[in-house]
Amino acid sequence: MTTGLRQREQITADPPPWDRRAVMHQRWSELAYFHWRYDPETVQRLLPAGVFVDTFDGAAWVGLIPFEMRDVRLGRMPPVPRLGSFIEVNVRTYVTDALGRRAVWFFSLDVPRSAVVAVARSVFGLPYCWARTDHVVDGERHRYRVKRRWPHHSRPTADISWRVGSPLGESETTALDDFLVARWAMVAKRRQQLWLGRVDHLRWPLHRVEDIVINETMIEAAGLPRPDGPPHARYSPGVDVRIAWYKRIPTNHSSVDQPSADQH
Repeated sequence: MTTGLRQREQITADPPPWDRRAVMHQRWSELAYFHWRYDPETVQRLLPAGVFVDTFDGAAWVGLIPFEMRDVRLGRMPPVPRLGSFIEVNVRTYVTDALGRRAVWFFSLDVPRSAVVAVARSVFGLPYCWARTDHVVDGERHRYRVKRRWPHHSRPTADISWRVGSPLGESETTALDDFLVARWAMVAKRRQQLWLGRVDHLRWPLHRVEDIVINETMIEAAGLPRPDGPPHARYSPGVDVRIAWYKRIPTNHSSVDQPSADQH
């Protein structure tokens, strides 16, 4: 094994101590996680230099995540009128930086607000896309639909429905659940530089998910093979979130290679 490797930071279901100033507050509601196993090398090829695929049980994991973003506000200001609540469907995977800090990497984030797309791409360096979206709730059954409008090159779609099952107690959540949902940072590439943004919220309240029906082309649009088999699935009614501004990820760690794998 190559010397000088950094260990991945420990996964914790509860957030680490918050030592940042929050620049944004929002609520993530009516959220579902659908994840599939992928070959790590296949996912790694889509990541920029300095970002390393994180693995569990020898696999990378790619997620399709529909939810409602609500009450977005900057600092201590009130929620942004009209633009502060919307549906989002993102495609993501899980990574570390060269210091072993675990994070989310987004392949795409589809929302129905063109202004949000413009700001998120230019200011935050995140691959937001403009889309038509819909969320229908019938009792315990949810259905999200999304059709991308811009960028125009592939026009992927997703039609995702499921029924909310019983809640999971803290002792019932698995190590895989924590690996996928207990993520306290995101990595983005902005102006040819890698940045890490910290997020903070209470532990996710999770439910089982039943009667899943998914028809989608969004994962393939990200450059990945079509997902194989049923997903690992969870639902959450949501959490309140605060987000800190980015900090630059150092790039001068010449003695640091990819963090050692499967430290969960």
